[in-house]
Amino acid sequence: MAELIGGFLMPHVPSIPTGGYGEEPWQKEASDKAFAFISQRVEELGADTVIIIGDDHYENFGPHCIPSCLIATGDVGVSAHAQTLGLAGDAIPNNEPLAQHILETGYKEGIDWSFAKALDVDHSVAIPYHMSLKRLGVKAIPIYLNCVVEPLIRSRRAYEIGRSIRHAVESWSGTERVAVFGTGGISHWVGGPGMGVVNEAFDRKILEMVEQGDIDGLIALPDEMVLEKAGNGALEIKNWICALGIMEGAKAETIAYEPIPTWVTGCGFAELKPAA
Repeated sequence: MAELIGGFLMPHVPSIPTGGYGEEPWQKEASDKAFAFISQRVEELGADTVIIIGDDHYENFGPHCIPSCLIATGDVGVSAHAQTLGLAGDAIPNNEPLAQHILETGYKEGIDWSFAKALDVDHSVAIPYHMSLKRLGVKAIPIYLNCVVEPLIRSRRAYEIGRSIRHAVESWSGTERVAVFGTGGISHWVGGPGMGVVNEAFDRKILEMVEQGDIDGLIALPDEMVLEKAGNGALEIKNWICALGIMEGAKAETIAYEPIPTWVTGCGFAELKPAA
């Protein structure tokens, strides 16, 4: 059967690929090194498929249609806007059979997945893929959670979706070695007052909770408090919570953290190692 061999948490801020947004050179270098470390670990673990959990920033979904959770089961491309960030427009190889199995397993377990048979992903998926996976040629399964447009997906539901994905991988008849990326955050205010502020204390607390395996504490964080203390972008920790659901019981270790106000984000990276 397929095996979950590791997981990683990381930012997906648009300035990551090229820099040049006023950051200090060592800040860009720290981000690049963290992504390079993740790429090296994915290669060492022998992963051939990576599930990437992200969200959408009004590129695919807007007032006309805002799914709560969605999985790409077919062709995956890179959005036109993501390409302006320095990303290649090449197709991203999907593991379509496993993606379909995740979808169908979710239906059996009460997960009301939306699905896309063709999707051009935005930077939340494209940047982690470009920075850590493209050179490896591994397949990627994009997962979308609504962390942007209210009413947001509930954190408890994000975790339940993660557990369902875990059940799907564990019940899959293939021999894939699967890793997971939870992307986004940590503190950042987008498109309004506070933009450019980074709440380092909040960010480090989130990383500490991840390291301690305090999933109940993360789920219990009220959206209103996160919004007030760390901005609307920090609600992307729901993507992290989903990844923690997939890697239930994993031991987490922080890889790096950099508060980068010119990137309007506190950039946190962690590795999720499966329980022995």
